[in-house]
Amino acid sequence: MSADVELDHVTIRFGEFTAVQDADLKIEDGEFFSFLGPSGCGKTTILRAISGFLEPTSGAVRIGGRDMQGIGPNKRPTALIFQNLALFPLMSVADNIAFGLEVRGVDKVERRKRADELLELTALDGQGDKKVSELSGGQKQRVAIARALAVEPDVLLLDEPLSALDLKLRQHMRTELRAIQQRVGITFIYITHDQGEALTMSDRIAVMSDGVIQQVGSGTEVYENSQTAFVASFVGENNPFSGKVVGLEGSHALVDTAFGCLRGRNLRDMQVGQEAMLFVRPESMTLANGQGGGENVIESQVLHSEFEGSFFSVFMRGEGSKDIVMSMANTGDLPEFKGGQAARVAFRAERALVLPAGEVAHE
Repeated sequence: MSADVELDHVTIRFGEFTAVQDADLKIEDGEFFSFLGPSGCGKTTILRAISGFLEPTSGAVRIGGRDMQGIGPNKRPTALIFQNLALFPLMSVADNIAFGLEVRGVDKVERRKRADELLELTALDGQGDKKVSELSGGQKQRVAIARALAVEPDVLLLDEPLSALDLKLRQHMRTELRAIQQRVGITFIYITHDQGEALTMSDRIAVMSDGVIQQVGSGTEVYENSQTAFVASFVGENNPFSGKVVGLEGSHALVDTAFGCLRGRNLRDMQVGQEAMLFVRPESMTLANGQGGGENVIESQVLHSEFEGSFFSVFMRGEGSKDIVMSMANTGDLPEFKGGQAARVAFRAERALVLPAGEVAHE
């Protein structure tokens, strides 16, 4: 079984503090949906409202079309995987997985049968009689997932379950988690502050800031067609250039900045005279080889460069304390960049985005 989840204008307040403001969206049946945002933005509060540990101050949570008001966590068709996993160290792996079934009165033989099925599903065959302490970090993650799936929820809620893992294991578990979700076919709702996790696993993402859902869309949509300055600056790296719209050219806007007039896509129908920010991704910037072909050209000064194996980043002087960053694939024949030397870089207007001036992300 699986179910959709609807947040119908949900607001959650703690005293005078508003943790979630008018969240209004529908998560489709069988979807892998992520809430992405910095610490304190309200994403875990939303998860707690869906799971039943919090009641909305106003608005409604519906699961499978049913209003969840007054229905406690143990009565909802959901299972929650906590950040710390909350496994029982003195129980075997199989008993951990079957714990929810034992609470529901399922007999021992059936519990073990179901545990073995889930051990196979989560690539833990033969590990059922081990203690949790004998498992690796990634194996413990899979035990937590198996335990949540044992009670056959319609919706699985995951609160940053990979945050304690090292980078390579976290990247591996992204693939594992997505594969498990596709095999079982139920709705996954995932909470994270890690853009890589959200972009690689999710069907859709809701980007949040200060309790407000800023944008909902696929990973490609929120990355390539960000709707606000916050989303553009939070999802991946981006170079912002502040200024004012001084001209319109079809689907593009011309922004007067400290680096001259720069052109970008005008997705938000900006008008002449509006304060604006033009964003361009580091990977969209190249060394300028003459001006033409609709390119924007920026002249700056190299601060330093960083070699990161598969790519190379050059940091240049930007506005205030914000550096301009250009990233290039490591082709083996990149020129040398020295601090203090002049730099001339370019980008196409199609790879830049003009948005209303607004709050940018700081993490």
